[in-house]
Amino acid sequence: MRLLKLVPDNTNIGFVRLRYWAFGLTALLTIAAAVLVGVRGLNLGVDFVGGVLIEARFPTPPSVDAVRSEVDGLHVGEAGVTTFGGSNTLSIRLPLPESKDEGATNRLVKNVQSTLEAKHPGVTFNRAETVSGKVSNELIRNGLLAVFLAVLGIAVFSWLRYEWQFGVSTFVAIVHDVLVTLGFFALTRLEFDLNIVAAVLTIIGYSINDKIVIDDRIRENMRKYRQMDMRALVDLSVNETLPRTVMTSLTILLALGALLIFGGPVLRGFTAAMMLGVIVGTYSSIYVSSSLLISLGLTPHAAPVEKKGKSGPSSGAERIR
Repeated sequence: MRLLKLVPDNTNIGFVRLRYWAFGLTALLTIAAAVLVGVRGLNLGVDFVGGVLIEARFPTPPSVDAVRSEVDGLHVGEAGVTTFGGSNTLSIRLPLPESKDEGATNRLVKNVQSTLEAKHPGVTFNRAETVSGKVSNELIRNGLLAVFLAVLGIAVFSWLRYEWQFGVSTFVAIVHDVLVTLGFFALTRLEFDLNIVAAVLTIIGYSINDKIVIDDRIRENMRKYRQMDMRALVDLSVNETLPRTVMTSLTILLALGALLIFGGPVLRGFTAAMMLGVIVGTYSSIYVSSSLLISLGLTPHAAPVEKKGKSGPSSGAERIR
């Protein structure tokens, strides 16, 4: 039985020759995303802007749209209503009341609860929580700090593990991945909450995993083919790792696609961020970070000599052609 091969053997795609187009597209996407985030901003959820969270459990699965209409009819702000843990339980999120009165929040919660009790006899309330502005500011700060430290730590690791050019190229590519994801949320106005911060950190992890695989192959080929032109060497390395890259990305996208369709509104933003991150991360790994090594002046002579058996440069040159 023949094995399924998404990428044929001896694939020889000239990725490097498109590097200037890729650099231009990357710069355009990064600048556009930064402008979108700066001008439109993110549609921050209750986790970040503060608000009221009410968890209600109904005797039978309710209509999410009907409950949302009932809460919106109270004119207490735009309500975010989603299923939580099961079809019988709904999570209701509301903005904090404009009144600074300490009892305003309690009145808001009681108003919502009494309305739902009248419309849905037997409903119970598992919890009612308030996220203050101070707590939300701390969450924003900690979320940004987590993303920044993750990107910085990965860049330093690449620098120490390989050469400084690998650290710089990795840093540029991951910043691009994160900014494009944030720009997507600024454009679509999907709610940005702690789940999306988790998605961004997961995207960083996926991107660095993909980039490390390619960087390892580049470093290995630098030791093997010390006289090969760097452009040919990068193309060789990317083509050698292409089957693994395509298979990994495709399987993740298939799983995320199922999650996007059947996961419900609670996971929609997380899944959308992950799908975009996988696509953007794969693109930046193939076209940006690897080709950027050439522009940064990396050459095969920078790698230490391989102590074990070496392959001649002619075999590498023949392979890339």
